[in-house]
Amino acid sequence: MRKTVIVTGGAGFIGSAVVRLLIRESPYRVVNVDKLTYAGSIDNVAEVKGDERYVFERADICDAASIEQIFRRYDPDAVLHLAAESHVDRSIDGPRPFIDSNIIGTYVLLEAARRQIERRSATAGAAAESGPSDFRFVHVSTDEVFGSLGRTGNFDETTPYDPSSPYSASKASADHLARAWHRTFGVPVVVTNCSNNYGPFQYPEKLIPVVILNLVAGASVPVYGKGDNVRDWLYVEDHARALLQALERGEPGETYVVGSRNEQTNLDLVYQICEIMDELAPREGGASHRDRVTFVEDRPGHDFRYAIDPSHIENELGWKPKFAHEEALRATVKWYLDNADWCDRRLGRRRDGSDKALERIGLAKGATSQGTS
Repeated sequence: MRKTVIVTGGAGFIGSAVVRLLIRESPYRVVNVDKLTYAGSIDNVAEVKGDERYVFERADICDAASIEQIFRRYDPDAVLHLAAESHVDRSIDGPRPFIDSNIIGTYVLLEAARRQIERRSATAGAAAESGPSDFRFVHVSTDEVFGSLGRTGNFDETTPYDPSSPYSASKASADHLARAWHRTFGVPVVVTNCSNNYGPFQYPEKLIPVVILNLVAGASVPVYGKGDNVRDWLYVEDHARALLQALERGEPGETYVVGSRNEQTNLDLVYQICEIMDELAPREGGASHRDRVTFVEDRPGHDFRYAIDPSHIENELGWKPKFAHEEALRATVKWYLDNADWCDRRLGRRRDGSDKALERIGLAKGATSQGTS
């Protein structure tokens, strides 16, 4: 019998990459559960629409009754939990949606998974002890729960939690809930913490799409502070494959941090994008896009550096990044240039050409100048 996987947040950026990968390269039936908030779009999974193994259910993960109905209707063998509010700047301006979705929503899903395991165990009868081992709950989180690194060192599975923003604090809370439901109730949970993702279909509020779209519009490219904050950049297709490995081979109770050993300062990354844009979308008169880079007030509590040591997932699950950074970044820039209609629909571009979605947020005060995240 074909196994069924519920993917929460499957119309979002990372979730849609996971859904497309599962339909393209796995035998699973996929149930995509998504509320379709501002950052999610059914356009992101148009590639799999109509596939007999794909089902979409519009639902809020905080709605326990709806989630329970979905679990009973599809009898899932696994959950890949990616639904989350994820934008740090938005969490600074308004933390409540992050508390609701990331904490309460995770609790609702863990409880639904616990009841699913109980039903399976009851059905199995004498083989009840095998019920939980046939189920997996992969909880997808972020390296931001670990706080900030100095100029040396790396995050790994033993790094203490030290979140800096409402977003990262809400994800840290969800991580702790997932581990508690494993230890207390026996839910077979696998936790993953990833570094910064990039690639096609990312909502245009994060650093890379903001830079590309500002350059396309002939606008300035604001960089927080001095641009010396460091991130470990992970191509979304590589991350999706890591999550598939965690689903199929991850050990319940284990944590796997996922990164590509690809540290870049924000400024260096912006300059790389400018160089690609100079080639793919040159400015009139031949000036470099780098001239558009400006420096703006830093984000409150901006973590200095993230870096991941992915040795555990490499050694235990055999995962390694497939795509070189230069190749993946170029493909990402080209995707945004080739998909202007998608960007316009996601931003709700107004008739006067302005983009309210790109206004600067996250200063904990009434700033309106554009900025990156």
